[in-house]
Amino acid sequence: MEQLKTIGRELAMGSQGGFGQSKEFLDLVKSIGEARSRAEEDRIVLHEIETLKRRIIEPDIPKRKMKEFIIRLVYVEMLGHDASFGYIHAVKMTHDDNILLKRTGYLAVTLFLNQDHDLIILIVNTIQKDLKSDNYLVVCAALNAVCRLINEETIPAVLPQVVQLLNHPKEPVKKKAVMALHRFYQQSPSSVSHLVSNFRKKLSDNDPSVMGASLCPLFDLITIDANSYKDLVGSFVSILKQVAERRLPKSYDYHQMPAPFIQIRLLKILALLGNGDKHASGQMYTVLGDLIRKSDASSNIGNAVLYECVCCASAIHPNAKLLEAAADAISKFLKSDSHNLKYMGIDALGRLIKLSPEVAEQHQLAVIDCLEDPDDSLKRKTFELLYKMTKSSNVEVIVDRMIDYMISINDNHYKTEIASRCVELAEQFAPSNQWFIKTMNKVFEHAGDLVNTKVVHNLMRLIAEGFGEDDDTADGQLRLSAVESYLRIIGEPKLPSTFLQVICWVLGEYGTAYGKYSASYITGKLCDLAEAYSTDDTVKGYALTALMKIYAFEKAAGRNVDMLPECQSLIEELSASHSTDLQQRAYELQAVAGLDSQAVESILPFDASCEDIEVDKCLSFLDGYVQQSLENGAQPYISENQNSGILSISNFRSQTHHEPSTHGLRFEAYELPKPVEQPKPTLVSHSPSTELVSVPEPSYTREIQQAVSLRPSADAGSNEIKLRLDGVQKKWGRPNYSSQPSTSNSSSQNVTNGASQHDGAGTVSSKSRDSSYNYKKQQVEVDPEKQKLAASLFGGVSKAEKRPSSTSHKSTKASSHVEKSQEAKSVAETAPPPPPPDLLDLGEPDNMGSSSSVIDPFTQLEGLLEPGPGASSANNSSSVGSTKESDLLSLYGDIPMSTQSEFADNLSKDDNLIFESSNVADKNGHTQQSQGSKGPNLKVALQKDALVRQMGVTPTTQNPNLFKDLFG
Repeated sequence: MEQLKTIGRELAMGSQGGFGQSKEFLDLVKSIGEARSRAEEDRIVLHEIETLKRRIIEPDIPKRKMKEFIIRLVYVEMLGHDASFGYIHAVKMTHDDNILLKRTGYLAVTLFLNQDHDLIILIVNTIQKDLKSDNYLVVCAALNAVCRLINEETIPAVLPQVVQLLNHPKEPVKKKAVMALHRFYQQSPSSVSHLVSNFRKKLSDNDPSVMGASLCPLFDLITIDANSYKDLVGSFVSILKQVAERRLPKSYDYHQMPAPFIQIRLLKILALLGNGDKHASGQMYTVLGDLIRKSDASSNIGNAVLYECVCCASAIHPNAKLLEAAADAISKFLKSDSHNLKYMGIDALGRLIKLSPEVAEQHQLAVIDCLEDPDDSLKRKTFELLYKMTKSSNVEVIVDRMIDYMISINDNHYKTEIASRCVELAEQFAPSNQWFIKTMNKVFEHAGDLVNTKVVHNLMRLIAEGFGEDDDTADGQLRLSAVESYLRIIGEPKLPSTFLQVICWVLGEYGTAYGKYSASYITGKLCDLAEAYSTDDTVKGYALTALMKIYAFEKAAGRNVDMLPECQSLIEELSASHSTDLQQRAYELQAVAGLDSQAVESILPFDASCEDIEVDKCLSFLDGYVQQSLENGAQPYISENQNSGILSISNFRSQTHHEPSTHGLRFEAYELPKPVEQPKPTLVSHSPSTELVSVPEPSYTREIQQAVSLRPSADAGSNEIKLRLDGVQKKWGRPNYSSQPSTSNSSSQNVTNGASQHDGAGTVSSKSRDSSYNYKKQQVEVDPEKQKLAASLFGGVSKAEKRPSSTSHKSTKASSHVEKSQEAKSVAETAPPPPPPDLLDLGEPDNMGSSSSVIDPFTQLEGLLEPGPGASSANNSSSVGSTKESDLLSLYGDIPMSTQSEFADNLSKDDNLIFESSNVADKNGHTQQSQGSKGPNLKVALQKDALVRQMGVTPTTQNPNLFKDLFG
């Protein structure tokens, strides 16, 4: 009874404008919901915008009323209308001290503004102040805004505060700080590259939410460089095991699944770490098998985890039992009536078939059902599966099915993809030359304009070079079958332009080659083709060149061919064409027709389309003519640089020495100064120069050595005015003018994973075949057509072999044009991978963000001193410190162990991820330095100063005793 009274009071408040909002706002929402058309809705919203513009600028508006106005602006913006007039008021509300108003302002600002908006500069100050607030709700609201509004330029303004919040006592703040740091890494990896070690530390946090938030940035880092995180495989496996055993609080369950989204993220990470690594994969087999066995297939989220387990099992080093369990899971997906689960099953089967081709035999009829399913997405995924399992025994059925589906769809993007796959499969597994030509004709006929131009040229070269190894008979049959097929297709209406180019080229090269067709018949067909496609200049150009080839081949063979009247009219028409290309081709045809047989044979030899052409770029055959012309008094050639007045440095210097009176503009930079004599020449390796040479700015340190080698000798007579720098000490400015750029031999260790070896692990035992569902038990009668199709697709299991004749060419001709995908993969695997970037810094992050590029004005003074013993000891101590910091266990040594929460109690088991605390030496501890002698000695003082800066210690804050000992 009390509950009914409470509900009644809330309804009464709602009718009177309760729930913190006024009645007019509720009426607005109600009127928009009851709108019967888009025009009526726009009219209501535009009236609301006019009302808000008028009322939001009134003076002395109550804060509660302004909060409602901001919410109404958000509502207007969400309906697709412009509410930019109220953005500034939302920004002002973020400055309010009231937590409710501040969070409302932050919510509105994150919805209104983007990272490049002009008002962002007004938010940064407020965010900096709120990140230091004592109220963790205010800090959380500010961190939400940081993730949405801070861009690459404003990251340094809030980065120190975000790093400090990683150690906040409240778990929601730590989680949002990790998310903000991840966002910074996505926007500018270089700005936070020294802080990525914090993600490792937060992986062992006591709170599961912080641990789950750290998985997302670690996944991005592992995607880029997995070798640097191989040591975390055991940690990830331990976390996954604890999650699967329900050792997390109940609040992380979703549909009775323990933290499924954390499981999915961990499975993705393990798939990356175990790829090609047998040792790392061995640690995952047990937990993956348990997850597949205990998975709940009755809910969508359970199927999602199961699918991710199958993907992980197919990505890591194969294991026979694990592949058998994955095959059983795939059968559950394919037996389902849901199209979504069938789609997942087909996709998982495509991943697993790479390791174990025999798995596809168990699901033959299921694949056929998916191929004939009306669901277009499922059908496309099934074609992807068939593409992966194609071999020489089933290529005809699969390619024919793919071509039929390509003809039936209107999606040009997917039609292009299917056409390219058909061409690839036909080139690799074609059973005969006739079938190959027939298949390519179908592809070009129905998707010619969508096929890549490279495929067109590959087909032309394939026909020209042939498939046989020095077998002219097989090559002749191939070309003759192509000519016959093209003569049948040439009468079809609206053929693609690229296909017509292939037809014209083949008919011109081989139309009359084997005596089956006369020259008059072929030329008539080409003239009809050019007339039918009169608007396509490219096709007409190909047809005209084909006519010239036919007439040339006939004349070279000693046969006179009378030019047909339609050909003569076509040549006359194209001779007066607006296209210069067509004009040139027509004139060339007329010129060739007037030559004798010997000249024509030398100009257009038969079957020479694939012969290598040597191009003499230097035109050496004209050397004699050029020499004779020079002897007769001709002027030598002037290069483009000399003609434009731009002279090289050497020419310019020669002119300044020998032709000082020459007038002209100089485009060279000032030269470097000459070296200054030092009192101690033994301590200076290189002296600066006072002579100026051209020094490009991007590669400064490399070009400086070239500039020194270019300067003339000091005793050379020169009347140039030079600057005297004797006795002047250079204290500021760009360093390394005289010093040789330092080179460090940094050795990089390339970790190469072992190739994924199957060695029998990819085979599935007979248990999986028995456990997979059997269609004969489910259906009393099976369609014989499906049985026949299944037999053609899956029958005769054998390794996919390519036709050796389909990729081999004549030894006297150019190399093969077909680059097999298998060869490309092998080359990619054998190529050494680039060294991975060092993204992790296991030491303590430097909050000051100091970099090595800062120039110290006392660098030159340090060069006068020999390296003292203090520097070596400092280096040794720093190296020892870095060695200690590189130990993974030491990262978790100072993390407190909490025993108050249920999750912490569960994590204190033997297989807990969090490492036990160990005594770690204080990082601020340094080796006791010997006390230096006091006095006004300049050399000793400089040694002390260099020692302090090499150790990177601020004397007044971190080690005052050392400062006192060194400087008194």
